[in-house]
Amino acid sequence: MIYLSALTLGLLGSFHCVGMCGPIALAIPLKTDSWFIRILGGLIYNLGRAVTYALMGAVFGLLGQGLVMSGFQQWVSIIMGAIMIVSVLAPNLYKNRFDTEKSVFGFVGKVKVGLRKLFTQSSHFSLFLIGLLNGLLPCGLVYFAIAGAIATGSFYSGSLFMFVFGLGTIPMLLAVSLIGNLITVELRKKLTRVIPYAIVFIGILFILRGLSLGIPYLSPPEKAMTIPVEQAEETVPSCCH
Repeated sequence: MIYLSALTLGLLGSFHCVGMCGPIALAIPLKTDSWFIRILGGLIYNLGRAVTYALMGAVFGLLGQGLVMSGFQQWVSIIMGAIMIVSVLAPNLYKNRFDTEKSVFGFVGKVKVGLRKLFTQSSHFSLFLIGLLNGLLPCGLVYFAIAGAIATGSFYSGSLFMFVFGLGTIPMLLAVSLIGNLITVELRKKLTRVIPYAIVFIGILFILRGLSLGIPYLSPPEKAMTIPVEQAEETVPSCCH
């Protein structure tokens, strides 16, 4: 159910991504030899984005895992779910509180410089690198997915959650890369109106998960959510052997 929610967020969020990442998807240097080569290039670019999301999910999933080892798994799931819901129902609480443009301007500038250089090349490797860098650009939907990765409470689950989210965005952005922006602005606006409902739904799922009501797959009992310290320690990647 958790990964299904990630896929749903990616699929619905991709209509929003058309406006944000669509220009990049339209501009990527796809070879025009054949449709097979174009599709392959588009998939490689989008796979790069999904890999970046997976790496981010691993980092934030590890943060959630640390909280699990501290015994806060249920609260993490409830709090992350509540943040998702409140950010949709009361967006003004967050508006202008954090100036992300100023705080990450230097980093975003460097990413854009790297993208411009890669756009002058036309190889599968450069397409993959464009996808990797594209995944680093600020995006509100990615932040929601990150909240979900933290709530999974696991290094691996967080990575998989974000990767599945990335896979969900591929169909729409691949279509944009191959055939251009065929979706009208009005239709995109109508479709993006569904996104807040999806975010609230996912937030409710995380809250139910944290409440441990004993509902199979939806709200497992507390024992099923608690990872033994020994097991959690085994899943933490170590640099020492």
